[in-house]
Amino acid sequence: SFDLAYLCTLPNFIVMAPSDENELASCVATSTTINDKPSAFRYPRGEGTGIKINDVPEIWKIGKGRVVKQGSKICILSLGTRLADSMKASDTLASYGLSTTVADARFAKPIDTELISKLAKDHEIMITVEEGSIGGFSAQVMSFLTKEGLLDSNLKFRPLFFPDIFIPHGKPDTQNDFCGINANQIIDCALKVLGIPNQSRESRETA
Repeated sequence: SFDLAYLCTLPNFIVMAPSDENELASCVATSTTINDKPSAFRYPRGEGTGIKINDVPEIWKIGKGRVVKQGSKICILSLGTRLADSMKASDTLASYGLSTTVADARFAKPIDTELISKLAKDHEIMITVEEGSIGGFSAQVMSFLTKEGLLDSNLKFRPLFFPDIFIPHGKPDTQNDFCGINANQIIDCALKVLGIPNQSRESRETA
């Protein structure tokens, strides 16, 4: 399958990334309504989450994401199947007293600039997480934030994506852990920005 970063370079192209198998059904349904330009959606191999698939799939509004969990200090903007790990990370961050928003971008292209702008203005930290290489979703988000001057104030932006190397063969969870885009790495990223030690990681390392 093509990498998201490559798909995002194609002109006049719609790129979707569902977070689970129910969202995948919505992607398929949405794609059938797009008749004026190419579209694609990326879903990784492996097992789904086990979520129930709706009898009638939702037709997405093109280029619009959604807020899954509302917080106030940290925002995790997830693309694709990183949503489940983003939710796990938000629960752990809550144990540190860090109120965390989790948003599902749904679209790698076009990005939801209205949602991203609001998230940037309402949070101290924004973390993007994606199953893609450099130059993809996070690059578009960072470009938008820069052009709009949303990085000029107090927003701390951190992108998590695949390293620019050949990834060893393995199960998706193992590969994602190797690439640094699982729940523990999201937690590490947020705590590092704030200068807070990761207590759970420290306990594992000293065990």
